[in-house]
Amino acid sequence: MKKLFVLLTALFTLAQVNAQEKNVIRIATDNTDLILQVAPNGRLYQAYLGDKLLNEKDIYNFSPYVRGGSDGSVSTRGWEVYPGSGAEDYFEPAVAITHNDGNPSTILRYVSSEQKAVAGGTKTTIQLKDDQYPVEVTLHYIAYPKENVIKTWSEIKHAEKKPVTIWRYASTMLYFSGNEYYLTEFSSDWAKEAQMSTQPLLFGKKVIDTKLGSRAAMHTHPFFELGFEQPAQETQGRAMLGTIGWTGNFQFTFEVDNVGNLRVIPAINPYASDYELKPNEVFTTPEFIFTFSNNGTGEASRNLHAWARNYQLKDGQGDRMTLLNNWENTYFKFDEKLLAELMKEAKHLGVDMFLLDDGWFGNKHPRNSDNAGLGDWEVMKSKLPGGIPALVKSAKEAGVKFGIWIEPEMINPKSELFEKHPDWAITLPNRETYYYRNQLVLDLSNPKVQDFVFGVVDNILTANPEVAFFKWDCNSPITNIYSPYLKNKQGQLYIDHIRGIYNVLERIKDKYPNVPMMLCSGGGARCDYEALKYFTEFWCSDNTDPIERLFIQWGFSQIFPAKAMDAHVTSWNKKTSVKFRTDVASMCKLGFDLGLKELNADEQTFCQNAVANWTRLKKVILDGEQYRLVSPYDGNHMSVMYAAPDKNKAVLYTYDIHPRFSEKLLPIKLQGLDARKMYKVKEINLMPNSKSNLAANEKTYSGDYLMKVGINAFTTNQAFSRVIELTAE
Repeated sequence: MKKLFVLLTALFTLAQVNAQEKNVIRIATDNTDLILQVAPNGRLYQAYLGDKLLNEKDIYNFSPYVRGGSDGSVSTRGWEVYPGSGAEDYFEPAVAITHNDGNPSTILRYVSSEQKAVAGGTKTTIQLKDDQYPVEVTLHYIAYPKENVIKTWSEIKHAEKKPVTIWRYASTMLYFSGNEYYLTEFSSDWAKEAQMSTQPLLFGKKVIDTKLGSRAAMHTHPFFELGFEQPAQETQGRAMLGTIGWTGNFQFTFEVDNVGNLRVIPAINPYASDYELKPNEVFTTPEFIFTFSNNGTGEASRNLHAWARNYQLKDGQGDRMTLLNNWENTYFKFDEKLLAELMKEAKHLGVDMFLLDDGWFGNKHPRNSDNAGLGDWEVMKSKLPGGIPALVKSAKEAGVKFGIWIEPEMINPKSELFEKHPDWAITLPNRETYYYRNQLVLDLSNPKVQDFVFGVVDNILTANPEVAFFKWDCNSPITNIYSPYLKNKQGQLYIDHIRGIYNVLERIKDKYPNVPMMLCSGGGARCDYEALKYFTEFWCSDNTDPIERLFIQWGFSQIFPAKAMDAHVTSWNKKTSVKFRTDVASMCKLGFDLGLKELNADEQTFCQNAVANWTRLKKVILDGEQYRLVSPYDGNHMSVMYAAPDKNKAVLYTYDIHPRFSEKLLPIKLQGLDARKMYKVKEINLMPNSKSNLAANEKTYSGDYLMKVGINAFTTNQAFSRVIELTAE
């Protein structure tokens, strides 16, 4: 009898544990735990989000309700993982649906969950369902343990008899409890991208959003940083980096409630986007990607950089080509002979490719300025009688590859395409048309337009398979906001247009998986990790003034690896030396956009040597770990370094911007080295017939010394730079 009692007790205890385990879902990286728990009411709540718990049993010790609130109604409602609208929650919902009968409420209850291994991590899928309406939501999470990154998104569908209207559709909702929260946001404009500013988050809502549709990130970028208990710092303190993978209108909502808890809600912006969802149609939200660090934003950035190269960025493990672009050298004025000469200059410079920019197409309406030709993707016979084949041939003869610029999502009213298909452009009926840059946006919600845009790339590559690169531009936001194709479903335009772009890009990637493409949008107005599934890199800014670029590249580096960031040497700010301009560009994916005739013999030799050095060290620069050492926001200098994963090689960049007279100069303390290894220090990228005056040059130091004591590399010179190579001996 006693044995039977013990057995029954054990079985009962096991049943309790199993029941408890079924109610707890753990989403974990090597350093972070996200614990979700099913409450007795059948709804799913966030129980914990923070540092990895070392004792697995501890994940069952949480209550799924908010702790520490003085208002009982708040504390018992809990931190619901995907709250609906119209019920008892007083705050922003994750999903809002108006049902066939007009009921605006949605309450989701837990159904099931499963976990499985995927490339690089573990995918968790959670099924939720409304018990009064046939509405289902599937939550997806992928945890990447090594990179300490979590990616999450949701899918919404229903089986009602008629379409429903969804008017909120967040990717996820995350909750935090603390005393202070600080938001770092990234504002933007043409030639002024990725400008960083920080503010405290206090009671109420802070919303960052965009309503520009196509060139969506022109004024604000789709990423942010959070600092907990203090503003986010580079090398210390608790920090979170978050970014949404959506090329269209996005919205970040940061809501501090009445008891001081923070909700973070990343989503498609619902502005003018009440979406009609058909029965059994699946509405998929964008991916939201986030990471944490207890050692500041530098470590968090390295998490995202490694994750992007490994799993998200197109050809993230592959090579990148240096290039010479003709735009700022010739603008629209060129012909076959001139381009052939520039291709020889590219070879002389030592870069891999020549990139032909705007102005090569249009016959009835030739593209000799920005007011004509967009949409007519036929080679301009008057400029280029031999067409693209002749250009490819000239590039091959010069010994470089050939790339070409396109802007296939846009149309000039002065074009044959507009004459044939005015209904393919997004334009308002019964109103005067507003033209941004003399152009309109093609309606990518229309499948026929998608076929046309795909055909721009397909036709070029079918006829010219040796074209090695595309620069894909997008110079206009959506204006005159009306889709002739969608007619009475205008609430779907902003969303279906972006999905149409992805449909085109997916087709291109499927047919031409190995063709690299640069993402450009009047500079850096497209910079998201969904688009970067299809592009190997993006153009950070049309502003190539090297001083301004230090700030722009510092901002973008918070989220993106150097491998994804294009930087070119141009004639902007000729008060700075070619060396300084080149050194600034060489800390990203290096390119040139000037004519060699602008340079004297020494400058040409310097550029050739700089290209050779960059090519020799690009595995460290593009695939190494980045350490932001000195911020341009903090003073008159900047420094960044890259360290190879095996810590045998590093590259240090130092920049003097506008130092004060007799300014005190501090040594730069390096990071990411092996304290026990000895490193030889050598300054490279020197002008011909000049020698380094770096005191540490050609000397050997321990990694420990370089990280604790540092190198005296800054000067009081204006716009002065150094590139320093460190090699383990």
